[in-house]
Amino acid sequence: MLKILLKKQLLEINRGFFYDQKKGKRRSRASSAAMIIAYILLMVGILGGMFTFLASQLCTPLVQAGMGWLYFTLCSLVAVALGVFGSVFNTYAGLYLAKDNDLLLSLPIPVRLVLAARMLGVYLMGLMYSGVVLIPAIAVYFCTVAQTAASVLGCVLLLVLITIFVLFLSCLLGWVVARISLKLKNRSFAAVFLSLVFLGAYYFVYFKAQTWIRELVENAAVYGEAIRGRVYPLYLFGRVGEGDGFAMLVVSAVVLGLFALTCIVLARSFLRIATASGKAAKAVYREKAMRVRPLSRALLHKELRRFTSNPNYMLNCGFGLLLLPVAAVLLLLRGSAFLSVLTELFAKHPATVPVLLCAAVCLLSTMNNMAAPSVSLEGKSLWLLQSLPVRPWQILQAKLTMQLLLTEIPVALCALCAAAISSGSPAERLLLVGNCLLFVLMMALFDLSAGTKWANVAWTSEITPIKQSLSVMLSLFGGWILAAAIAAGYLLGGWHLGGAAYLAVCAAVMLVFSLLLYRWLRRKGTKIIAEL
Repeated sequence: MLKILLKKQLLEINRGFFYDQKKGKRRSRASSAAMIIAYILLMVGILGGMFTFLASQLCTPLVQAGMGWLYFTLCSLVAVALGVFGSVFNTYAGLYLAKDNDLLLSLPIPVRLVLAARMLGVYLMGLMYSGVVLIPAIAVYFCTVAQTAASVLGCVLLLVLITIFVLFLSCLLGWVVARISLKLKNRSFAAVFLSLVFLGAYYFVYFKAQTWIRELVENAAVYGEAIRGRVYPLYLFGRVGEGDGFAMLVVSAVVLGLFALTCIVLARSFLRIATASGKAAKAVYREKAMRVRPLSRALLHKELRRFTSNPNYMLNCGFGLLLLPVAAVLLLLRGSAFLSVLTELFAKHPATVPVLLCAAVCLLSTMNNMAAPSVSLEGKSLWLLQSLPVRPWQILQAKLTMQLLLTEIPVALCALCAAAISSGSPAERLLLVGNCLLFVLMMALFDLSAGTKWANVAWTSEITPIKQSLSVMLSLFGGWILAAAIAAGYLLGGWHLGGAAYLAVCAAVMLVFSLLLYRWLRRKGTKIIAEL
């Protein structure tokens, strides 16, 4: 029974390899094999190669300095961080708040087997993510240092202990995430906030990593003594990799004790945790006047509610809401120094700076493409709108208005800041702002047209139209190409017209394209919506 439950758990975790959510059917064997091979290449080739390079940079200098334990300590910390990150959300969704908990618990299956299968699934995920760090680190160490039986045993034991420790931390943090999620009223904004924090931390570490490695290698003795004196458990972890018998005994006892404690606590509380539904306040009826909205506002409100209720939708199609205000602030604080360099670089064509600023703001605005997947996101419930006394154009108009409302305001702010620091003439500054706003209008119409033309309402997961649809791809890459064309056109010959004249021509072209897209939506787009 445990084997069957574990197989079910692994198939659930790796469902994307065998089931096409975009088409709502099982993948072919060739397609599944190709995806599995690509994933293996990603984990082993790219991630494994990256951590192999990191290990090769650290191993030789630290071992030569007599700090081999520090090498294993650093690799273990990275392995724990990656292992916990890779498995904690699987713990949250697969152990504590799994959707099939009620079904499994209603069957004549011992609870301990259900718990064991779920914990094994979490352990294997942690093993995969932490192993992609530790296995290359151990291989590099074996190639660098002459090995003894004790050191080989220590390395193998370190790998086992780290994966068990990752399981302990994943169970603990997964429980915290599950408890918080049960109490949150609006989980979408919390998920977006945490994702943004993670992205910020990732890029901060990415850009600082080389500096930190260099400083660590140059001051290995100082940092080593500090860790040994103040954080002695980390020193013991490192000594396990070198084959120290005392360290192996102590660390094994502590990690296995934490694992045993985790098993005991989960065995006693799994039923209560798995069946928890969170505290729900008792509904009390209060008489109040019904709010009546005009039809256009009601449809717009529906679109905004959908956008703010889906963290994937917000992160993938509304990232410009964060980037544009940040860019506006950076332009005011640091823009003058940057523009002085551009002015000197393009001294022969003084109006280049306003054009480049216009292209940059337009490029940032393409990160908002809510209209592209909006038609597909209606899914199988599109018939509800079609059954109401609502014209197809009113449906499309609400989706268009949402993107314009959420994009025009931050773009106008960013464009005004760009115009304020620009050295161009008043006409060039005015046309800079006007072109940015026209670009937003054109892209909103283009996104909605692409989303209507290539609508997919047969998806089984909302992530499919948001990240994997043709309309979103055309919206994103098409917007980048059009924004780059504004700058490239001026540098390749448009400068002969002058900055103001060139921006006026760009505005006229965008206006014409906007009118053509608007006409297509009113004539063809409405028919497509009515027939979906």
